[in-house]
Amino acid sequence: MKYVGEASQGPVAEVAAGSRPVLPAPSRGAPAPEQRAHDEQHGTRNRVARSILDHGPSTAAELAVRLELTSAAVRRHLDTLVADGVVEAREKRVYGARTRGRPARVFALTDCGRDAFDQAYDKLAQDALRWIAQSAGGGEMGEAAVAAFARARMAAQAEGYREALEAAAPEDRAEVLARALTADGYAATARSAPVGEQLCQHHCPVAHVAEQFPQLCEAETEVFSRLLGTHVQRLATIAHGDGVCTTFIPKKTTTASTSTAGRNPA
Repeated sequence: MKYVGEASQGPVAEVAAGSRPVLPAPSRGAPAPEQRAHDEQHGTRNRVARSILDHGPSTAAELAVRLELTSAAVRRHLDTLVADGVVEAREKRVYGARTRGRPARVFALTDCGRDAFDQAYDKLAQDALRWIAQSAGGGEMGEAAVAAFARARMAAQAEGYREALEAAAPEDRAEVLARALTADGYAATARSAPVGEQLCQHHCPVAHVAEQFPQLCEAETEVFSRLLGTHVQRLATIAHGDGVCTTFIPKKTTTASTSTAGRNPA
């Protein structure tokens, strides 16, 4: 269900370029000073939501620094976004040994909030993939046909990345791939991790389709492996309910190329 806010609100307002709005536009009947104040609150709230989309689940303190707002202001906007079902609070995932004290709370977009940014033709894509599977005979043959389509789609997309990655030094390739993915709408970042790097995609334009057809995630992981020249491991995906698609890239190069079908490893 798309987020539309209060029923009394008028047309929706714009958010970041190329994105659909998250929050409803203010009422046209409000007096000018109130209108301006409402517009300002509305715009800032969209910036908070957009920052979570671009950077993944974030603490209030991280958002305050990123948006140059006070922590109190960010928390007020987060309270409204939570009440409206646009974001939800979660316990921050900790990698490695836990420190003392309660884990920090992070705020992540809900499916409803993410939908507001998607310019998706989800049903059309799902119907097309379902038709491919049925035309191939269904069952294992149908799944194989969808997988072949997913590989062909990703191979074509990867051609746009290949030249930039081949020109980059091996240690810079994850960052170069993240920039290329961001240009294609995946809001990707690369960061250091113990014994390797993590490629994080904070947005997935096909997440809802990939829920039903995990072959899309598998094909993407295989392409990452070929582009980076090393075995990679998919740790989490948005399609599987995680806040971010996370791919682990080890420092040591190996020859294998596998995926975990977009699920957390056992």
